[in-house]
Amino acid sequence: MYYDIISSPIGKLLLLTSDKGLKKILFEEHIDLENISDDWQQEASKLVQVKTQLNEYFEKKRTSFSLNLDPDGTVFQKQIWKQLEQIPFGELRSYQDIANKIEKPNACRAVGMANSKNPIPIVVPCHRVIGKNGKLTGYAGGLENKAILLRIEGIDQENKSQQFQLF
Repeated sequence: MYYDIISSPIGKLLLLTSDKGLKKILFEEHIDLENISDDWQQEASKLVQVKTQLNEYFEKKRTSFSLNLDPDGTVFQKQIWKQLEQIPFGELRSYQDIANKIEKPNACRAVGMANSKNPIPIVVPCHRVIGKNGKLTGYAGGLENKAILLRIEGIDQENKSQQFQLF
């Protein structure tokens, strides 16, 4: 496994990759250098494509990612993460929307749990998932960072939340 740490508009990000693809993106508050596994090597050259695409995203020059992914998770979690990848740049979905998409309309909580376990935020855009009422809900990187990511994509969530509350 190879890792590197980059700076971004939402703080430092730890990127972890295997030879197969990107495994994790950790937000600054979850980075603990003392807990980096002994079998991880800091190797910036293994993450050039990831860093380039993330920087392009943050600079509003990229609306989708073209990276090999290698997340660890259950079959159900991976099914949900695949659905997250289908949410277009600048659009939102609710947990209910995703549950309906996988033809399990009563699985909203399970969808939410799988969403919260997404090891590759930003690239697998779990930040595009909001509550059925239109409000921001939990995000591993914090709600402030979720709002920043949505603003990068041209979504002013504060105005949308107010609009949802009116109707």
